[in-house]
Amino acid sequence: MKNFLAHRTAAIDASGIRKVFALASSLSDPVDFSIGQSHFDVPEQLKAEAVRAIRQGFNRYSQTSGDEALKEKIAACMRRRYGWKDPSVLITSGVSGGLVLAFLALLNRNDEVIIPDPYFVIYKHLANMFEARCVFVDTYDDFQLPVDRIAAAITDKTKLIILNSPCNPTGAVYPAEQLRHLAGIASKMGILVLSDRVYEVFSYDGACACIGDFYENTLVMGGFSKAYAMSGWRLGYAAADAPLHHVIEQMTKIQQYTFVCAPSPFQKAALAALDYDTGDILAAYRKKRDMVYEGLRDRFELVRPAGAFYAFVKAPGGSGTEFVEKAIANNVLVIPGNVFSERGTHFRISFAADDEKIERGVGILNALAG
Repeated sequence: MKNFLAHRTAAIDASGIRKVFALASSLSDPVDFSIGQSHFDVPEQLKAEAVRAIRQGFNRYSQTSGDEALKEKIAACMRRRYGWKDPSVLITSGVSGGLVLAFLALLNRNDEVIIPDPYFVIYKHLANMFEARCVFVDTYDDFQLPVDRIAAAITDKTKLIILNSPCNPTGAVYPAEQLRHLAGIASKMGILVLSDRVYEVFSYDGACACIGDFYENTLVMGGFSKAYAMSGWRLGYAAADAPLHHVIEQMTKIQQYTFVCAPSPFQKAALAALDYDTGDILAAYRKKRDMVYEGLRDRFELVRPAGAFYAFVKAPGGSGTEFVEKAIANNVLVIPGNVFSERGTHFRISFAADDEKIERGVGILNALAG
């Protein structure tokens, strides 16, 4: 039989996260620590904004770059947060959609992309699809930003450094001094930095710094899926200050021929989301973080997550895959660490679950640790 597939399909694997998530439908009342999706629903007042927009007829295409009022509101946030003088904003179909556009706009074959390891899984597979080369920089065992190792990994082929803070899967939040140090190196070498900030709201021990505070050649990605439980609405944004306006322009051009635009009615709801007080959500997730960390620390090796809603836990016996198989056999869904890393020694817990499930899941995992 003739193979009709493009060779790029062989460069990526089916999502290990989605494989485990699919198991949930076949198990009876599992403890689902697999998927990175807020366990609460979209706040009622934000649902009402989306319904209002639908009923008022905002159901056609928006401009490719997004709703003007939403873009300006995000640009104002960029001015306040990073001191940017002239932010340019593109509304994207989720942060994942924004990453696709950024990689298409920026990467040529054999360009090198520096990625701290562990990493969000999409970075590796997008780079492989576009025939760029991933250069993984190890962050074990504390998962902090290894600035000197990143500097040593830079070559004349380095095109991009990707940062994700708060981080999926480790929950790490990079301190300002590390980001300032890396900004100096990136500036000296003339390298663009992509800062994935989708978990920005979930920073438990103080504000989360961004390299955009210190470096003008930063492309910031943000979104609404995590903080407002809008994962199914597929809404994110890309933003950059004046030196990278041309990047936003080219991403917008590519969006014309790919996603066309982000969902129109949800862009109207996002305007209200930017004013929504997430303090109660943060407090609830800080409690969940503490339940997981305090509950597992006596039986497992893990770093206390400072942000996002994940814990990256060292597997007893050294094999994340083997421990995950045992956990699933006991009705707890977790993800093997090799989905997110060039190592296979850990597993990821998403504590985006109700407190009763967290308590039950922690008890089962502890029992499996022996």
